[in-house]
Amino acid sequence: MTASVAATRDDRDQGARSADITQQEAAAMLRASFNLFARWQLDSSQARRLLGSPSERTFQRWKAGEIATVPHDTVCRLADLMGIHKALRYMFAEAQRGYDWVRKPNAAFGGHSALDRMMQGAPADLAVLRAYLDSERAGW
Repeated sequence: MTASVAATRDDRDQGARSADITQQEAAAMLRASFNLFARWQLDSSQARRLLGSPSERTFQRWKAGEIATVPHDTVCRLADLMGIHKALRYMFAEAQRGYDWVRKPNAAFGGHSALDRMMQGAPADLAVLRAYLDSERAGW
């Protein structure tokens, strides 16, 4: 295997890089995230925070499906949110268990929930959770 093929495979395995995500794909991920937020039982302020705290007006437009340009920071967050969702679906045969896991205390997060970790607000908080989940399922 050549180095470029290995690098491409590593990039794909680590999730799509935000530069490779089109605005159409970002809009699709944004729509999917609202469904995910409903399953995680998030309120609007929690959802806004996970999306990088867009203005209330922008958030409401996005929620209504009126999606223009999605900022780079939000695209990065969406990629991690989709990765978190994917990892949980792999880890739990019953989807609801994965949705519930997000709110349950976890020793890996000092007794706090994954949602508590994500709600700290920095993009890295989503990335840390995604990396944790990826490492947990890597041993399978």
